[in-house]
Amino acid sequence: MARYVTTIILVILFSLHGIGLWLFTRGFLLTRLSLSEISGCHPLSQCTMEPTHKRAIVLIIDALRFDFVSPTYPSPKSPHHHGVLTLPGELTEKFPDRSFIFNAYSDPPTTTLQRIKGITTGSLPTFVDLGSNFAGSEIDEDSIIRQLRNQGKKVAFMGDDTWMSVFPTSFHPNMTFPYDSFNVEDLHTVDEGVIRHLFPLVTQRAAYQWDFIVGHFLGVDHVGHRLGPSHEAMHAKLKQMDSVLRSLVDKIDDDTLLVVMGDHGMDLRGDHGGDGVHETSSALWIYSKSSALSIPTLESSPSIPSSLLSKTSFPGMPNPHRSVQQIDIVPTLALLLGLPIPFNNLGTVIPELFIRTDEAPDLLATALRLNGEQVHRYLEAYRASASGAELDGAWEGLEQTFAEASTGAGHALFVRHALIVCRHLWAQFNSILMILGLSVIVASLVVAWQFFKKLEQLQESEWESWTFVISRRALIAMSFAASLGFGLGTLGPIGISALELTVWLIAAAVSLAVIDFTRPSFDSLPSLPLILILHSISFFSNSFTFWEDRIVLYLALSAIAPNLLTGISAPTPRLRYRVIGFSLLCALCVRLMALSTVCREEQQPYCRVTFYASSSLAAPPLLILILVLPVTLTLPNTVRRFLQISKSDQELAPVFLEYFFRAVWVAGSICWMLEWAETSLIGGEQYASVFRQCRSAISWAAMVSVSFGGLSIWWIFPLCLKVQRQPPTETGGTTQVQIIGFANTFGSPYLIFILLFFSLLYVDTQLTGQVTLSLGLIAFLSWLEIVDSVRDIKSLNAAVAKATSPGNAIESLNTSPGSESTPQFSSELIFPSLLALHTFFATGHQSTFPSIQWKTAFLLTSSKTAFVSPILVILNTFGPHIFFAMASALIASWNVVPLPDPSQSRSVSKNALRVGVGVSAYFVSLLLGSALAAAFLRRHLMVWKVFAPRFMAAAAGVIAVDVGVAIGLLVGLSRVVTVVGRVFGQIGSRR
Repeated sequence: MARYVTTIILVILFSLHGIGLWLFTRGFLLTRLSLSEISGCHPLSQCTMEPTHKRAIVLIIDALRFDFVSPTYPSPKSPHHHGVLTLPGELTEKFPDRSFIFNAYSDPPTTTLQRIKGITTGSLPTFVDLGSNFAGSEIDEDSIIRQLRNQGKKVAFMGDDTWMSVFPTSFHPNMTFPYDSFNVEDLHTVDEGVIRHLFPLVTQRAAYQWDFIVGHFLGVDHVGHRLGPSHEAMHAKLKQMDSVLRSLVDKIDDDTLLVVMGDHGMDLRGDHGGDGVHETSSALWIYSKSSALSIPTLESSPSIPSSLLSKTSFPGMPNPHRSVQQIDIVPTLALLLGLPIPFNNLGTVIPELFIRTDEAPDLLATALRLNGEQVHRYLEAYRASASGAELDGAWEGLEQTFAEASTGAGHALFVRHALIVCRHLWAQFNSILMILGLSVIVASLVVAWQFFKKLEQLQESEWESWTFVISRRALIAMSFAASLGFGLGTLGPIGISALELTVWLIAAAVSLAVIDFTRPSFDSLPSLPLILILHSISFFSNSFTFWEDRIVLYLALSAIAPNLLTGISAPTPRLRYRVIGFSLLCALCVRLMALSTVCREEQQPYCRVTFYASSSLAAPPLLILILVLPVTLTLPNTVRRFLQISKSDQELAPVFLEYFFRAVWVAGSICWMLEWAETSLIGGEQYASVFRQCRSAISWAAMVSVSFGGLSIWWIFPLCLKVQRQPPTETGGTTQVQIIGFANTFGSPYLIFILLFFSLLYVDTQLTGQVTLSLGLIAFLSWLEIVDSVRDIKSLNAAVAKATSPGNAIESLNTSPGSESTPQFSSELIFPSLLALHTFFATGHQSTFPSIQWKTAFLLTSSKTAFVSPILVILNTFGPHIFFAMASALIASWNVVPLPDPSQSRSVSKNALRVGVGVSAYFVSLLLGSALAAAFLRRHLMVWKVFAPRFMAAAAGVIAVDVGVAIGLLVGLSRVVTVVGRVFGQIGSRR
């Protein structure tokens, strides 16, 4: 019955969380409207120009940063000491009228799928598009690929298979060679495949008759992700690309235009996805073998106004360099090949490529005019669409700028103005949906508060019948709301669909039904912890959000500090030493965890990366390589010492801790040490495959043994009790039975259960993270002892108070330490929540996309798998949230003994449920704060850089915590309570 009650309450709360998130995200993270119109040529209008080249080859070197190819200004922060891509620079010097190199700005999010969309359609991505980076759908907008097909051109492709998800039928079937793109462990297969198929097409063009080639190399990107941009493997990869380009330049014919570009850059650690300058600065090099692209003295030419020749300075370079927008390649390439500019394009033609010494002087003006007219047609169509209202405020200025565009420079000014306007207004917010979502999140907090308070007030014999009434009222309210919603939905409410209205009405009706029945009592609201309030409102400040990892550290230490005062005033020396000692140990572990850091871009130059060997080398630090095995080997003994305090290290506990967990945790460390050996080329490249196979086999063995073997054994024999029988003495008496570990009957087996999940997380975490996970576990076990000791102090103080009152001396004798174990919404629940966040940061994560540790996706296999790889990445990222949400139930079950009263086991379940509700409420409060900040500051300059990512991290955190609470209560603790009840004959007949 306890499981039924727990299930009902959790289903109500978690459903409200899901509905609130769904409604808010539908209002906040909407994609832009994609128009399906196709640019074409009409008999009475000009849509393109005479082609300058018959064919083109576009080579994308994934993550090719601008400073990787600059021959003149090598950046101090770049791997120039390992070598850069030098060919473009040499050709620029040798053929100044046939070659150009640009610093191309890649619009964020800087993920491959979004950049492919940008460099083929000329359109802008939206923030929410990032989520589809690994599940791309076919592009339904006009693109240069579609224009080529419409003209009957043959398009060949080889490389990153992401192209096949967006253009599944656009490439010639006999000239299409895709390769798996997600395996960052593989540095060479894709590149070698591109090389293997590219050169036969180029040298045997008469046999293949291709018109356009797309080749997408991935090695540079994979080296960055796996090893960092300063690793020596980057030198080898850049040399390979250098060799490929040299050979290709020799082999292409005079009618072929060569475009070499990066789809995005990479940060100093080799990752990308955000909007940092290193991520958005990509290389663009355009080369024509025989046809001149520009006049030699470009900047002195009066044909190009200086306003069209913008420059930027790349970090570390002393002089600015010519810069363009990456999407500028779309209209430029289209006109050079004699194609109409794709309809949705917002890029501007690159003027240098339309100046000729042997052509009419109005060639550039014609290109700019065609470009401006195309963008104006697109904006007119967009304004006439369902989403056109978002352009209303800027439309008058756009029209005026276009009307004044009598020259080529004027058209260029209009196109750039349109790009700026669209960047600013692209996010289409639905305020109604955001308000509805926020209202449901607020309602879920009120409902959680009511459950938390009522479960404390109700007797164990009452809460089951109380939950029956709650569930019945909720079902009635849900049915009524569903009927009303679908009825009103046919009226077409403004801004929301019938489904959205119905879902909101259901959430509102269920919330009101629960609140009405529980009768809210807000007397204790002033006692809400200040830490929770401060943490929730901090998201309105971008600087506080930048430094949340440090803020969480100080909040966690602040949650520990009051216990020191309690310990000083403890009534007995033993309790005094326990509280003070464990508080200091807990604080020490928390502080040591903070030594492990990864840095957000905004934290520079005040942050130093310690989770990795350096900011650009994704290997573990030398100190961690030395410490990780000793820490791993001693961790089981440390955990056992905590169990020995209550003598509950019996039966199953020593077997798991001394043998099973130790073996699994050591295996996890060895896996990542092998990964380090492989990436560091220990023993040479010939051993790399051996290391790869060994770590896959070891990680599989560890994961499977925990998931099946360890869990099965625990399920059958969960209790950590030892029964000793003492026969009667010679003088008589009866047989004495002693149960060792009785004082922690519920806590010790549940600890073993959560350590099974901890083992999965440990294996899936890199070496520095394993050390911080160990410290986090010790900190939490210390916290359990602190909470238990503080409760003993309160019980003894209460007993003394009763003993000093007349008539209460006898009653005080029946009060025992530990009887006052009802959890309160105070630091008892606040600290585990903060520790989860602190561990999230200490294991190498931030609320940014570049901090995601993609290499964990290949822990078990050397290639991407549809099910296992995402699970491993999610476990690595949000595993701390899940683990400490599961572990929080120990606050209600640690050092709680089975009493003769049959309701005592139900009391453990009830208190654990209250703890789970409280911990979940903490993260929902953070979700509310981040959602309010994102909604209120949705036009803030940093909304997509700071506030939206933090909201998404908060949303994922709530889901992870809800999953952890559900697993802990419905699987782990439920099994413990059932077996304890059966063994002690208390609740077996009641379940």
